[in-house]
Formats: sequence, C-alpha cells, structure tokens
Amino acid sequence: MYDVNEIRKDFPILARSVNGKPLVYLDSGASAQKPQVVIDAVTRGYAEEYANVHRGLHFLSNLATDKYEAVRGKTQTFLNASSESEILFTSGSTEGLNLVSYGWAVPNLKAGDEIILSVMEHHANIVPWHFLRERMGVVLKWVKTDANGSLDSQAVIDAITDKTKLIAITHMSNVLGTVVDVKTICHAARERGVATCIDGSQATVHMPVDVADIGCDFYAITGHKLYGPTASGAMFIRAERMAEMQPFMGGGDMIRDVSRDMITYNDPPHKFEAGTPGIVQMIGFGVALDYMMDIGMENIAIHEKALFEYADKKLSGLNWLNIQGNAAGKGAIFSFTMAGGAHPHDISTIVDQKGIAVRAGHHCAQPLMDHLGVTATCRASFGMYNTLNEVDKLVEALELCHELLG
Repeated sequence: MYDVNEIRKDFPILARSVNGKPLVYLDSGASAQKPQVVIDAVTRGYAEEYANVHRGLHFLSNLATDKYEAVRGKTQTFLNASSESEILFTSGSTEGLNLVSYGWAVPNLKAGDEIILSVMEHHANIVPWHFLRERMGVVLKWVKTDANGSLDSQAVIDAITDKTKLIAITHMSNVLGTVVDVKTICHAARERGVATCIDGSQATVHMPVDVADIGCDFYAITGHKLYGPTASGAMFIRAERMAEMQPFMGGGDMIRDVSRDMITYNDPPHKFEAGTPGIVQMIGFGVALDYMMDIGMENIAIHEKALFEYADKKLSGLNWLNIQGNAAGKGAIFSFTMAGGAHPHDISTIVDQKGIAVRAGHHCAQPLMDHLGVTATCRASFGMYNTLNEVDKLVEALELCHELLG
C-alpha cells in the first residue's frame, strides 16, 4: 500500500523549515529531492568505495566498476529495453540529446532534410537541432498544441514528408504536464523510415515507460529528476541506430587500440562514453531507480493522479488564476499566471515566504511561451512525496498573493 507519509520520511530535506514554515517542495519538475538511500550511496561511494572504473585490477576499482556497470541493467529494466548494450550513460538528458545530434544526425542528415519538433519542447530538445540548422542547413518543422495544450499525434504524423529524417519530441511537457501519444507517433514514423528521439525527462518520473512498446529509436532520461544525483542519466538507443552513429567525444575508455596511424573503437555503448564518467553519480542514479521500482511506478502514478485531481479542483476554483493547459490525462504539473498582471517572479517570492517552493520563468521553453502568449508563468510541479495538505497550503499562499497583488 502506498503511504505517502512513510515515503516522506525517506527524504530528509522535507523535515526542514524555510522562512519559519515547513518546507512545501513543489519544484520537482526542475529537480527532485533525494531519498536517504541515494544520499547514503553517494556518501559511501566517496568515503569507502571510490576508484576509477574499467581501468584497474585492484579491489576498489573492481568494486566501483561492478556497481557502476550494474546501473546499465537497472536502466534496461526501468525502460524495458531489449539489451543492456542499448543503454548509454550520460550526464543527463541534455548530453543525451546532444549525443544524438552530433553522433547520429550529423553523419546521417544533409541540407534540406527535416526535423519535426513540437512547440512544447524544452530547450535541450531544441538547441541541438538549431545547431544543425545553422551549420548544415537542416530544416526545423514545428507542430503546435491546441487551445487545451494537447498535441495531436496525427498532426505530427501529417507533418512527415519525404524529406523528414527525425521526429524529436517530448513525452511529457515540463510546463503543461501534457502527455504526448509518442507510441502512435513512433510506430507511424517507423513505417516511414523516420527516426524518433523522445525526451523522457519528465515522463519517466511520473509513470511507467516501456521503450519496446513505444517503438522509439532514442529515449533520454535524467537522474536528477528521478530522485537521483545531478550529472547522471542515460540514453536508450536502439541497436540499429547505434550502428549508424559515430563518436563525437574522444578519449579514454571509448577505444580499444590507439597507434600513431589509427584507432580501433571499443564496442557500443562504451564507444560513445569517453573519459572518466560520473562514477558515484551514476551509482547513486542506480539506487534511485531501485528505490522507484521498489515503490512501483504504477503506484507512484496512482498517487500523483490523486494529487493532480485534487489540485486541479482547488486551483480551478480560483477564478483569478489562469492555468495554462488542461489536456486530458496530463501529469501533476500546473503552470499559471494571475489575472491583473502580477509577475510570476513576485508570486513565487510571496509563496516562498510561506515555505513553498515553486518555479517562475519561461522554464526553458520559450517557443511554448510565445505560443501561449505569455513571457513567463509560475509552475507548481508535484512528486511522489507531495500531499493533499500541501495543495491546500499552496492555495492559501496564492490567495494571499491575490490579496497583495490582484
């Protein structure tokens, strides 16, 4: 049985106060808090078990290597990939998406080829493709959301032409919480020979993800949103696509032999993992995945659905609050502005005085802000440890904002 109060005990930071009030952390969409088991794993990794991986034959190196490489299998299970060799370690989704851009797109695309994006994309899933537009003449095609913040999968499919080589799209919007039907898109793209790259930074936090069922070629996840350390993450890359890639970073570990005249690359995925990695961060990431899988992604999704329904009812009752996006089946993420023109930064500052952490700004999604006709929003993003009582505290703080700024 899911007991949120017991889960909260696993996160030491939730016991602290901010500005004399109990912390209400509603910024998990930016970065989630860490359970004690992850904190302990990172501490132990540095204090008792640290050594470089893959290179040594001594006890500590072997121990670190075993723990580090075990994370590949955990990630495979978490995403239901067909093989550990399809899991490539990264420092997070940003590196993973850039890896696809440099490693796959550069050698396989040419001027005039098209990449389809949605207006909901995070900058990490926009800027790498702009690099190709600037440097190679690749064309970016944009698909808009509807008035509810929904993205019609058929509209994405209809945008495919003979020149389309890649669809790069989010699984869940970090601003609106909109869940995209990536399975339908990926299967249609596969039939047309178009590659698919899914930004799963938000989706994997809130619901089960099965890359085999989705049928994508690339899928990015990031550790710091998954209750793990910063500078950790992974990329699922279908074996056929990995065979089409070239390394874009060179150094140790990604080679088998180096001479004055030639190099021989290591086998994938190590071929694409140059240099000393974030060893302890990745071990902590594996512990975070274990923690989530032990609780059960279905159980987390059920809890967060209840949070969403309660928060949606409460926030929708504030007739001076403008909630951006109300797509069916959205996640527990709410972006909003306040009638009367109160700046989101001022709203965030006031609720912070009540100990409530929300985010204000464009959320690294400026094309979406332009599409919505706003420059910034406040965002309350919920996680596995949030409660209905914390929703009530947010509503009380927003009512105070309305009194002061409305």
